[in-house]
Amino acid sequence: MKSLKTGLIVVGSAALMLLAAYGNTVQATNAANKPDDFLAALVAKNSPPTPTQIAGTPGNSNSSKGGQVVESGPYHLELVVEKEAAQTHLDFYLQRGDNHQTIPNAKVTSQIQMPDRTQKTVTFTYDQKDQHYTALLPGKVVGQYQMKITADMSGQKVDGRFTFNR
Repeated sequence: MKSLKTGLIVVGSAALMLLAAYGNTVQATNAANKPDDFLAALVAKNSPPTPTQIAGTPGNSNSSKGGQVVESGPYHLELVVEKEAAQTHLDFYLQRGDNHQTIPNAKVTSQIQMPDRTQKTVTFTYDQKDQHYTALLPGKVVGQYQMKITADMSGQKVDGRFTFNR
C-alpha cells in the first residue's frame, strides 16, 4: 500500500512538472510570435509616466497652449518649447488648477540637464502682456533635454519635470 501511495505521488509530481513546463513553453512561444507587442507592453509597464500622460494629452483643457502639461496639486504647469536657429524659446504657464487663472509674481527657475550631461540654470521672467513666464536657452545641442522647473510663490513651491528633444 505504501509503494502505491509513493508511486502515485511520484506520477502526480511528474505530471505537474510536465504541465508547468508545457505552460511556460506556450507563453514563450506566444511572446516570441509577437516580439513588438511584448516589448511595447514591457516598456510601457516599466516606464515612468510622461508629463502628458499625467495630465492627459496636450489640448485636453480649455487653457492648454499645446505644450507638456503637469498637474501638481492645485496647480496647472505647462511648458511650450519653440526651437529657433541658435537658441530655444521656453514659455511656461503657471496657473491654478481649478480655474486656470494665471499666477503672476512667482520666482520661476529651471535646472536643465543638457544632452551632453552638463547642468544649466535658467531664470524665467514674467510677461505681463501674454500672462506667462518666458526664458531663452542659448545653444543648439542636439539631443534630449531634461528640466525641473520650480515656481516659488511667496515661499510656497511647486515643481514640474519636463523633457524635450532638439
